[in-house]
Amino acid sequence: MHRTFKIVSISLLCAIFFSSPATAQTEADKLAEAMVEHLSCYPLELVTLGSTKPTLIERDLCLAAIYHETGVRPLWVTEEGPGAPAETALQYLKNSNREGLEPADYQIEQLERLWQNRSVASLARLDTLLTYNVVKYVHDVSFGRLQPYMVNPELFAEAGEKLFDPVAIIRDIQAASNLDQYFQELPPDNSHYEGLKAGLTWYRYLQQAGEWPAIEGGKNLYQADRDSRIPQIRKRLALLLGKSANFEAEDFYDLALEEDVLLFQELHGLKSDGVIGRMTLAELNVTPAERVDQIVINMARWRWQSRNPGKEYVLVNIANFQLYGYREGQLQLSLPVIVGKLQHQTPVFSDHISYVEFHPFWNIPPSIAMNEELPRLRKNPFALVEKNIRLFSSWQADAVELDSTTIDWNSVGRSQMARYKLRQDPGPNNALGRVKFVFPNHYSVYIHDTPAKDLFREKHRFFSHGCIRVSDPGRFAAFVLQGSMPEMDESRIEELMTAETRRIVRVTPPLAIHLTYQTAWLDKDGRIHFNRDIYGRDEKLRQALLSR
Repeated sequence: MHRTFKIVSISLLCAIFFSSPATAQTEADKLAEAMVEHLSCYPLELVTLGSTKPTLIERDLCLAAIYHETGVRPLWVTEEGPGAPAETALQYLKNSNREGLEPADYQIEQLERLWQNRSVASLARLDTLLTYNVVKYVHDVSFGRLQPYMVNPELFAEAGEKLFDPVAIIRDIQAASNLDQYFQELPPDNSHYEGLKAGLTWYRYLQQAGEWPAIEGGKNLYQADRDSRIPQIRKRLALLLGKSANFEAEDFYDLALEEDVLLFQELHGLKSDGVIGRMTLAELNVTPAERVDQIVINMARWRWQSRNPGKEYVLVNIANFQLYGYREGQLQLSLPVIVGKLQHQTPVFSDHISYVEFHPFWNIPPSIAMNEELPRLRKNPFALVEKNIRLFSSWQADAVELDSTTIDWNSVGRSQMARYKLRQDPGPNNALGRVKFVFPNHYSVYIHDTPAKDLFREKHRFFSHGCIRVSDPGRFAAFVLQGSMPEMDESRIEELMTAETRRIVRVTPPLAIHLTYQTAWLDKDGRIHFNRDIYGRDEKLRQALLSR
């Protein structure tokens, strides 16, 4: 900003606030005047913003807009010092680590240095500093920090709230009858987030408890083996599972230890076989500090989703290959699912299931037609016929059906292939199986049955092109339709699935669905789980969020 612009702005403000004739300035006037000195932008500049709201990234404009709204008067302090609302706000900033945030991000040291200083300049500085950091905290604890979005807007598109209005937040704070309650209600309101918050407290306790020496590798250990590493393994498992260790067995792998190993493997996404091998040792050696980071990362992800998932909803944890159904906030359904491959990752978003389609057609996406079906057809012109896939001249309503066996596929290019419509009719080999669940979205993602049931035997199930395949579509359909059509129990659903007649059943009201990516979560028994980061997102988010 030009120096002349600053001088003009100060002059105008002084003329507005401090021009009472022959009247000495009060302490309050001096404090208000000092506020001006701590604003780098002034109300006159706000004229250039038009209808655009300043963002948190634009700190100076953010503060200028806020104090323009309040008449450039302090929000938190008087000439006697910070008031009770300031004390409340400071405590939430200091305790922001409980929410997986970092107090240093909210300039706690600077605030505390200024807290007891009663000079006008210090009070003015304290007020503006507190205002900006409170607004920043409100944003971060509600919607997640903006750093990930700024680092990678495509990968972390959900991070933060782009329409966040700092001025509106200050209005809300000033209108709050109970500021403590206002701050309490900011974080996501769901049991999943609260569970991670409890897990964060536990792993921070382990982090502060002392060293975490690595357990050495070696041969696989089986029940009834003896090994010098077993006492260390026994102690480590006791710490992680919150149990008392039994050291009487010394270096012997007994049945009690095997029970702990099996539980540990279940909680860490490992094959539950009781064998202490390379993968199990690797998970045992993950330090509490690393787990703290992992929990913080997953708490951040919850801020990016709907703040309150509702009382009735479907939750799909992509990283856990599992679908959950909730009624009245209680878990009623848990089913294995298959999610997208690394090159076709299932997206994260929230929506509503609006209808269930029995015996659906499968309209093959152009990307699959170009990349998979065209190469097959060049080798075998009967490839579509063998899979009961019909070929149409275009995607238009008046398209005509073509005989795919008469086309010279070697002369068909990728762009031409994308213009064809390929549709697989209902039947036992239909890729969507006997039923699909639709929540219209711009990703073209839905949940569906599959004839490839053998894939559900795999521990890590990422095999699809992005859609979600559910292991028991009948049970899931009964759950989805339970709210709108109680008569649609599992037996009635089975009738529809075996009738081989296409039918669409509306879900009224539509059922909320949340596709999440959680590598740390709590089960219904309150036990924290950690899972493999199948898409490699944790490290990227850690770098964007936690590296300093």
